[in-house]
Amino acid sequence: MQAQPAPGSCTYRYTADKQPLPDPKCTPGALNPKVTQATLKSTVCTSGYTATIRPPVSITGPEKTANAKSYGYTGPMGDAEYDHLVSLVLGGDPDDPRNIWTEDDRGSFGAHDKDRLENYLHRAVCAGTMSLHTAQVAIASD
Repeated sequence: MQAQPAPGSCTYRYTADKQPLPDPKCTPGALNPKVTQATLKSTVCTSGYTATIRPPVSITGPEKTANAKSYGYTGPMGDAEYDHLVSLVLGGDPDDPRNIWTEDDRGSFGAHDKDRLENYLHRAVCAGTMSLHTAQVAIASD
């Protein structure tokens, strides 16, 4: 299990329409050094790749609970996703605490909507219509 920021040390930011965003000091994003523009075909653009690097729930479950305390999240854990800021399909680090936060999925643009955006960016990267770096910056900067 990766150590998480201290309880109460992270503060959600909010968009104009009150959607939660991670604290950039606690969750600035972190990249997987094995994923580069040159390795796309053997990493993120290979079907099933993320299953080979995603940590098991036995690790992420306790991390999610600790990270929720970092952010002061008090809602039901079932309404939150332990989410990668830079998703695995865009070369985000799978278990670096700087890349993962407890995202409340109860707003009008929640984790599932972000997943659709990540998938769109992933398709563009793998089709060669967008660079990996551009997609990573886009998703990390909200």
